[in-house]
Amino acid sequence: MQGLAVVLFPVVLMLFALGMERVENRLRKLLEPDEEVQQYLDKASNAEVKELTKLGLPAAVARIRRRRSRGEELDVARAS
Repeated sequence: MQGLAVVLFPVVLMLFALGMERVENRLRKLLEPDEEVQQYLDKASNAEVKELTKLGLPAAVARIRRRRSRGEELDVARAS
């Protein structure tokens, strides 16, 4: 019985580690910001960051898309 545990424990431990690595990779991909989100955060004004924290990302992205469609450009010097 002990011999079986000695043989199976490393195998089970290795399978668990491989499974956790797959979970970690999926979570890492979910948590990495998209290119569009990164651009938004780089160019966002203080008001837009406040809106992002209050309303969430979808509302903030919708606002920046509406602004882009109107042709407005963010003046970084004015925003700071």
